[in-house]
Amino acid sequence: MERISDQLLAWYAREGRDLPWRRTRDPYRIWLSEVILQQTRVAQGMTYYERFVTRFPDVVSLAAASEDEVLRLWQGLGYYSRARNLLAAAREVVGRFGGEFPRTPEEVRSLPGVGDYTAAAVCSAAYDTPCAVVDGNVYRVLSRLFDIDLAIDTTAGRRAFAALAREQLDSRQPGRYNQAIMDFGALQCVPASPHCEVCPLEDRCLARAAGTVDRRPVKQGRTHQRDRWFNYLHVTSGGRTLLCRRDGRDIWQGLYEFPMIETAAPAELSQLTDDPRFVEWLGDGPWRLLRTVSLPVHQLSHQRIHARLFRIETPTLTSAAESIAIPTDRIGERALPRLLDRYLSSDDVIL
Repeated sequence: MERISDQLLAWYAREGRDLPWRRTRDPYRIWLSEVILQQTRVAQGMTYYERFVTRFPDVVSLAAASEDEVLRLWQGLGYYSRARNLLAAAREVVGRFGGEFPRTPEEVRSLPGVGDYTAAAVCSAAYDTPCAVVDGNVYRVLSRLFDIDLAIDTTAGRRAFAALAREQLDSRQPGRYNQAIMDFGALQCVPASPHCEVCPLEDRCLARAAGTVDRRPVKQGRTHQRDRWFNYLHVTSGGRTLLCRRDGRDIWQGLYEFPMIETAAPAELSQLTDDPRFVEWLGDGPWRLLRTVSLPVHQLSHQRIHARLFRIETPTLTSAAESIAIPTDRIGERALPRLLDRYLSSDDVIL
């Protein structure tokens, strides 16, 4: 009987996607695409990939960039720790490996932000190293082909699928096989309503025979969602706007935003004026509320952000406000969270 890998490779030759990072053996560009495509659809990631390779054609040019520039190019992709790790990893390639991208899975995995999947994807595609990739698409294909009821979000499940992926890997052309099984999951063996009736592996699929396709893969449970309320003070004075950089280990670290007061529930401006941060930014001087804007709920993987913006104008700035005031026409040079970028792009915003 024809091997599963042969059938997948034959399908890939007919149906596989023609993507720019698949037309190169450059490990830098393959790695860049993998980082961008984490938590990102290919259609959206393509634009960012082209933007990055145009600005940073090699790892040395990326390593020389500032964090602000990298975050600005990344703006809109979310999960900004990926961008910070991207820059840190590029600098390590230059510092530790002399600007030559490492060749072994162990060395690639040692870079910031790189895990087993990314190391396997880069090394198999760039160097044909026999490393099996396991991503969401691979979990789905293998769990259906072998009708596996182990939860993929458990330690036992991850280990079992990693072992099975290694068993199925075509060592003759591991890079092409990995791309084939990932594309098969993305295009053929899709999460909902997969195209089983025209699937070249239908007669090999145990879940199809058992009637469990819609129950594979198995997941242990859902992630708890947390609600947060962000109250932004969009303050301008003359031709300047208050804008500060997020620090700490919270979401959007390193991005810029208007001064913000987080509350445990929705709040009106009258509830914020006694907050020490409000007093620090606006003091006792005259200020005027121009409008209040409530933004649509911004959904993150584990959080729902409820944002309100209070558009305020003041003729004078406190010393604390002076330290974070920038020319209004330079806001576009800063990397902002997507919800604020959308707010500033709307037609009725008063800058």
